[in-house]
Amino acid sequence: MRIVAGLLCASLAVLCGSQVQAQDYPTKPIRVLVPYAPGGFVDVAARIIAQKLQERLGQQVIVENRAGGNGFIGTTAGAKAAPDGYTLLTAHTGEFAVSPAVFKDIPYDLDRDFETISMVSIAPMLVAVNAKGPVQSIPDLIAAAKAKPGTIGMGTPGTASINHLAGEWLADAAGVKFLHVPYKGGAPAGVAVAGGEVPMGIMAISSVMAQIQAGRVKPLAVTTAKRSAQFKDWPTVQEAGGIKDVDAAIWTGLFAPKGTPKAILDKLQTEMAAVLASPDVREKFAQGGADTGNMSSAEFVAMIKRELAAYRAIVQKANIKPE
Repeated sequence: MRIVAGLLCASLAVLCGSQVQAQDYPTKPIRVLVPYAPGGFVDVAARIIAQKLQERLGQQVIVENRAGGNGFIGTTAGAKAAPDGYTLLTAHTGEFAVSPAVFKDIPYDLDRDFETISMVSIAPMLVAVNAKGPVQSIPDLIAAAKAKPGTIGMGTPGTASINHLAGEWLADAAGVKFLHVPYKGGAPAGVAVAGGEVPMGIMAISSVMAQIQAGRVKPLAVTTAKRSAQFKDWPTVQEAGGIKDVDAAIWTGLFAPKGTPKAILDKLQTEMAAVLASPDVREKFAQGGADTGNMSSAEFVAMIKRELAAYRAIVQKANIKPE
């Protein structure tokens, strides 16, 4: 009985200590790691939420860029950080749904190394074409690809990128084969489509919007199963061409190292829900064609796992190899 009582007291002490820690948290600045250089999709998302969390928590929230190695360097640093709520990670589809599908060995694992706090944003990609080219619809694109298999150029930001996998998913669902043409980033790929260097591309909305507004690029469809809330006139690939089961998005999320106390995670999830519900934050993400996250952490994890399974199948079918 004395042993049982001792164990109960110890458990209560840990629980109470965790609750006190959460009540006091944060008592010093919080770092938010970004596994990419400043200015990109993930970095912008991190800076939007960091500013609002700083306002709500009353402590400095610092964005720290740890670029390199396909996002491995920054993500691994997040996995190895102390699980105390003072080092968080903002990552995107690439780290947890694409890289594990493409690379045989990666130095981190979502289940083993991280606690999922919140989806931050989610956006479709676009199937976009040169505005003056012969392809002006999804049926045009599929007909051209069937007439000349493996010759219709598809521009993306790089081999094994989320855009590349989305394009191969589209091709597989339509029963065609495109000629993948990788570029060094989304903006160069958008310029290539605008200039007619390639007839079509799979683009992030933010990287090609200037070309669309200038009338040089025409959006044909979004790569998600549902239309974009920000651009409701753009159809899905199923609506535009009868191509089913394609559902590829670019999302960002906030994560903590495994073992971070639940009370701190709960506090961060509550604060993030308030941040993402604020009109100014919604507007900032909408400017880049994204919606703010609106699902529980459990739903978010389940979505990531579904995506990973889908991308593994696409990588195998298309024989995609990392550069």
